[in-house]
Amino acid sequence: MRALYRAQAAAAGGRWHALITHHGATLLEDDADAVLHGYSVQKLAVAVAVLDAVDRGVFPLDHRVEVTADVILAGSGIYDLQTVWGDRVTVANVLAAMLLVSDNTAVRLCGSLVPALDINEILAAKGFTHTRVEPVGNPHRFFLGVTTPREIHDLLSRLVAGRLLKPGTTAFMLGVLRALSGYHDGIRRVMSSAERERVAAKYGADWEDDFASRHEAGIMFDRAGRPALVFSLFADRLGDVLNYGATHPAVQAHAVLGRALMDWTDR
Repeated sequence: MRALYRAQAAAAGGRWHALITHHGATLLEDDADAVLHGYSVQKLAVAVAVLDAVDRGVFPLDHRVEVTADVILAGSGIYDLQTVWGDRVTVANVLAAMLLVSDNTAVRLCGSLVPALDINEILAAKGFTHTRVEPVGNPHRFFLGVTTPREIHDLLSRLVAGRLLKPGTTAFMLGVLRALSGYHDGIRRVMSSAERERVAAKYGADWEDDFASRHEAGIMFDRAGRPALVFSLFADRLGDVLNYGATHPAVQAHAVLGRALMDWTDR
């Protein structure tokens, strides 16, 4: 697995940072404490903060927020495709859109529920040192901020172990991340439908300073439904900056690694 990782990272180029564990034992570690922009992988942390508020009784999952024209943010997602707005949607709907199809407007709706500074306080209270959103002038708006591969790995490990949220919100979040309507270009590409349902994953991609980043993190379950493997794969300083599809070299590397990790899990 380590040799395969090194070969795929070298072929894709850029700088790679990773942590993979199998039943808690380190399978692979590579510069896992690098502080990086998490891009849409950071939506995992935003979801945890919002669900923490649900767990504390601040608002329930069926609390409703209004999707207005001024909150719409283009890019990935579904809300901006509607062309007309005014829906009143539940917190559960917002989180499902953010985690399943990486909806950018959903991030703003989360900010209307839990302000940026509160999100950062929740993450700090849960023991995350670097994982933070980046506040702006409007307290209910923020950039997605930075994290490390190790902290995202820790977030997923603690989530699936039931040590981050209550059982109901944990099951909700994992159910969305494992859904077959999610992102399949990377880790889950070369898998059957049944195998894809055994992977809870979140992808993140963007570019800056003429270099691309392609990240993916998640959990693999064995055939009995037990969490077996947690992976956190971050890559920056990549080329092909405007290619967000399955042909990006780093995403192709994710697909190769995903198939190998699934086979490893099954063995």
